[in-house]
Amino acid sequence: MKPDNKLDLDANVPWCEPAWYQNQSSPYYNQSHRKLRDNVRAYIDKNVLPYALDWEQAGVVPAKDSAKFVRSGIPFDDVPSEYRPSHVPTLTELPGGKIDPFHTLIIADEMARIEGGVPIGLAGASAVGAPPIIHYGTSAQKQKWLPGLFSQETSFCLGITEPNAGSDVARIQTTATKSADGTVYTVNGVKKWISGAPSASHMATAVRTGGPGRDGISVLVIPMSANGVYCEKIHNSGHNAAGASMVDLENVEVPVENLIGEENKGFEVLMKNFNRERFLLAVQCNRHSRTCLTLSFQYALQRETFGKPLIDSQVIRKKLVDIAHRVEAHWAWLEQIVANVKASPLGWQAPELASPIALVKVQGGLMLELAAREAQQIFGGAGYQRGGKGATVEQISRDLRLLVIGGGSEEILADLVIRQELAGMKRRAKL
Repeated sequence: MKPDNKLDLDANVPWCEPAWYQNQSSPYYNQSHRKLRDNVRAYIDKNVLPYALDWEQAGVVPAKDSAKFVRSGIPFDDVPSEYRPSHVPTLTELPGGKIDPFHTLIIADEMARIEGGVPIGLAGASAVGAPPIIHYGTSAQKQKWLPGLFSQETSFCLGITEPNAGSDVARIQTTATKSADGTVYTVNGVKKWISGAPSASHMATAVRTGGPGRDGISVLVIPMSANGVYCEKIHNSGHNAAGASMVDLENVEVPVENLIGEENKGFEVLMKNFNRERFLLAVQCNRHSRTCLTLSFQYALQRETFGKPLIDSQVIRKKLVDIAHRVEAHWAWLEQIVANVKASPLGWQAPELASPIALVKVQGGLMLELAAREAQQIFGGAGYQRGGKGATVEQISRDLRLLVIGGGSEEILADLVIRQELAGMKRRAKL
């Protein structure tokens, strides 16, 4: 259970929530969004937040709690309705639970209120592991794997990163060799820092089926129970409950029916998946920064030094404002991107969104680094202690590096943005 002296995430302090949560006018949200937000928050406040730090410290979310979560209707909002079991609750007022990208934004923001790697431990790895099947799988593959997400019969992790290939996906070395009769692939290689691997039933895996570079990559769904799959948890600074792991693949036989999309065309599958993944990471950066702001503001109101509250110090007020203006501007940028996702026929897969999503993720990481630093400065020693009033700020300070590096490091994404914008400039010049 949370300590009695832990500060309140729902405290009524300035900038504790996005403007639309506070009944300010917005063109983006309607009653279905408000109902979704209320339902998700009520579930998390009751069933997750009181236990999250304990689960994070233990390094695992109890199976009964993750099973309850996947049945709640909160996760897997991108799974088409025909693959969602009828017993899954409808969390909006729209027919059949239909949602738009702003519902996705709300779910991501609410989930980011949870500390540590618990969101991934609940079901989050499937949020990045299942989209290759959702967008590129055959009807048979979707029917085989997607309905089981809501009962935990199936759960996914995404196997891209390797010891020598991180943000540079084209360098992966894991091989998949097709048998002479064309019925199976034999996979050999190592995947590293694979979140959710210990609890996943399947891994959507980047493998090399052709020559070097991006044109030789395919995506295979590998059962984690297959012979030759060995999973060992990595002990990182934060996100303990996410279960980041090393996955060894030794002569693993995978049926060709588990190929997602076309052979040697997997790079496109992975790259288009990155748009949504990077956006979700940017939303986490925003909410974690807002959490640092909310808790720091509360602490500054309560804590007295030299006979007066911290909030009376101009230096402390400046720190709070430095976080606030970044959080509010970043949220407005997130909303603008979501509006473009909603307007595009390709949705999250739209190639023109790769640049702004990468850039908003870069900015989110820089913002979170500042927010965590300033929050710890305001909390002092309490922000360095595990447990007590500064527990959440301390946890965020250890978790943030994953958000900054995950989905593509700041340096790689910044270069991607420049290259994308230069290419766009050249295309426009030819018109």
